[in-house]
Amino acid sequence: MREKGAQPGIAVLRGRDLLEILQVFLRLGFVAFGGPPAHFAMMEEEFVRRRGWLSRERFVDLVGAVSLLPGPSSTEMAIYLGEIRGGLLGLVVAGCAFILPSVILVTGLAWVYQRYGAVPQVAGLLAGVKPVVVVIVAQAIWSLCRTAVKSVPLALLAATAVFLAAWGVSPVMVLVGAGLLGILASGEESIRKKLRRPMFLLPLGGGVAAAGSGIGLGAVFFYFLKIGAVVFGSGFVLLAILRTDLVAHLHWLTDAQLMDAIAVSQATPGPFFTVATFIGYLLGGWRGAALGTLGMFLPAFVYVAATARFLVRLRQSPLAGAFLDGVNAAAIALMGVVGWQFARAAVNSWPEVVLVAVSGVLLFRYRVNSAWLILGGALAGLAFSLFAAK
Repeated sequence: MREKGAQPGIAVLRGRDLLEILQVFLRLGFVAFGGPPAHFAMMEEEFVRRRGWLSRERFVDLVGAVSLLPGPSSTEMAIYLGEIRGGLLGLVVAGCAFILPSVILVTGLAWVYQRYGAVPQVAGLLAGVKPVVVVIVAQAIWSLCRTAVKSVPLALLAATAVFLAAWGVSPVMVLVGAGLLGILASGEESIRKKLRRPMFLLPLGGGVAAAGSGIGLGAVFFYFLKIGAVVFGSGFVLLAILRTDLVAHLHWLTDAQLMDAIAVSQATPGPFFTVATFIGYLLGGWRGAALGTLGMFLPAFVYVAATARFLVRLRQSPLAGAFLDGVNAAAIALMGVVGWQFARAAVNSWPEVVLVAVSGVLLFRYRVNSAWLILGGALAGLAFSLFAAK
């Protein structure tokens, strides 16, 4: 029986919102190849241009925010978007739905790997998907750049970020420095005066403590919890840390096992950080996979839940808003650097060039949904590999 004075439409609306969140992030989780830049591109297309959940300006703010948080940035973006649409429940549903397809696929491949000692070949599929991802990333960078780089000082700041990233400077250092320069470039004397006062200390990283000498389920969980809580940067940073800890110091894995775990994570859609799922399975079976996944991704949910409301108020402050403008310009610039590196590695043959050209026309001219482009690229890649094998 409904309580007196209750509004029946609100519960129904919330239920529909949560169902929509579940459906759309599950679908994204199955097609989100290519790493965070590609994931951001797909989310911008889906939630800004198609569904109108938020403005492009707010989306750019979120790109800057997740770039400053440790952990899997594209998953944190999914969690932020879920919170915007469905509050705390939406936050949980979006994050879990985005991660789940990758977790299922990686766990299945880990079972095959442990049972048969090999990873199924997926080179043909990836050869078709990667050129499509290049186009999706390019479209998103073009779209977001017009919002993030909205003045000459911010354009110069973005160009400087590209130079520093190419020179090998830490992405976190580039982002924080861009934020401080964004304050100076804002032109507000009151802001510059505030900048001279002691404001805050921002930790730029930290060491990852060893998980312990024995391999137990608790050790697996707490190791990946520490990783998820403190690791900044790309999958390459994560790879270096995992090799140092799990191969060189703890001797939980061999180099070959770690490389196979990385290969599976790259070959499956969704966040690269599900490498914890594969490693957890090797160390502790199904329960190890579950605990490794939980440990790796739990900090992302906590970080977003703690900052979601704070971020909106942050933008309303002139000081913080200027900082965020600088961070956003640098974040889009870094996205462009990664996209260019990915393009150089992904497009090396005439079939891949053809896929880039066709995908570019379909996306830029006809606005075809990126999920269909990914599926078409995968089928084309498989067809090319079968033809080449004959």
